[in-house]
Amino acid sequence: MGTVRRLHSPRRWAAAALVLAVLGLIGCADAGPKRAPAARVVSIKNIGSDTLVNLALAWAEAYMAAHREVHISVTGGGSGTGIAALINRTIPLANASRAMSGEEIASARADGFQPVQHTVALDAIAVVVNLANPVDRLTIPQIADIYTGRIRRWSEVGGEDRPIVLLSRESNSGTYVYFIERVIRLGRKDNRDLPSPETLLMPSSEGISAEVRQNPNAIGYDGLGYVTPDQKVVAVAAEEGRPYVLPKAATVLDGSYPIARPLYMYTAGEPQGAIAAYLSWILGEGQALIEGLGFVPLARGKK
Repeated sequence: MGTVRRLHSPRRWAAAALVLAVLGLIGCADAGPKRAPAARVVSIKNIGSDTLVNLALAWAEAYMAAHREVHISVTGGGSGTGIAALINRTIPLANASRAMSGEEIASARADGFQPVQHTVALDAIAVVVNLANPVDRLTIPQIADIYTGRIRRWSEVGGEDRPIVLLSRESNSGTYVYFIERVIRLGRKDNRDLPSPETLLMPSSEGISAEVRQNPNAIGYDGLGYVTPDQKVVAVAAEEGRPYVLPKAATVLDGSYPIARPLYMYTAGEPQGAIAAYLSWILGEGQALIEGLGFVPLARGKK
């Protein structure tokens, strides 16, 4: 009689049972409730105007608190920096306190897109002096003569016989560009005046504020949202014989303050998706944050 082979030994049964048990556990796990995939976070880089940076930060924080799926990073650096980054396609949203120049628009078009301007708030450029300075009103032509060096002493505009110390933002600042075009050049396209070489260029709004506070001879200019109570704000008239007006929300909206401007965000083409939703929120609910930071909300119907 030949030897009979045992096909199913006890050891093999045990091994098979273990494998089946493991497979059963896996099957049970697969049959359980599915875990929802993590929501995709959309990141938005927002760079540019130092004038707008505090307002842009407030907008970003409020929007992210209500929209956990969006992350918005905000940095300053000046309007020129933001616009250059938009043209280079390194950011989707640029802040600017001035309009893009013809050269910048041409560069964007050469890179394949049409920049779109979105007015997001209004601002006044305040002219500020030290609290001890008796001068409290100036015309735009007087300010132009001060900044070009044609007027060099405070006694020439009703103050004490002291030299005038000129403070300005740096050339990358949109506020600097606007001030030159609207004030120093009196809004005239044929005027090529520039600030006096003696003008001290300050890297930030805080730098202007600090110097005005400590220097009784200083004069500076800044966005209204950056003016502090320890500076004197000068009332400004468009020209001699016109009313002198202080910068505030009401005088910006009614057009009586002569150095007021819109503030912008720029996109590469018409905004889509998360960018479009964010801009829509800024022009709606986000307007409620503006006045508390010293700027002026858009008038209803002018968004």
